[in-house]
Amino acid sequence: MRSAKRRVFCAEDHDDTRQLLKHLLGQSDYEVEAAATICDGLRLVQGGRFDLYLLSGRLVDGSGVELCRRIRRFDPTTPIIFYSAAAHEADKALGISAGAQAYIAKPGNVFELVNTITQLIDQKERAGQG
Repeated sequence: MRSAKRRVFCAEDHDDTRQLLKHLLGQSDYEVEAAATICDGLRLVQGGRFDLYLLSGRLVDGSGVELCRRIRRFDPTTPIIFYSAAAHEADKALGISAGAQAYIAKPGNVFELVNTITQLIDQKERAGQG
């Protein structure tokens, strides 16, 4: 049985949404570290171990796609999900091509988001990468 909480990094520039995601994921027994900027996000993800990255499409100092690409330079295997209001097919394709495994449009079904997080982390653990 798993003793430690699964850790999720969340990059979200909107304060209310960031707090909502932290609360929602906390209620689902995830430990969440969050940042509003690429700069703060990179500092957090390079200094810790996460089971999944949850990225917004737009951040104060750049795009979630840029952050995704930068994360993939040093962590090619940890699952990444975009949870973004940029919901056009081209946005989704860009996020997936940058290295994400899933792209969920905001406001979206939060149960779908939590289920997708759980499924991707479970897949990684079953593959022996956890």
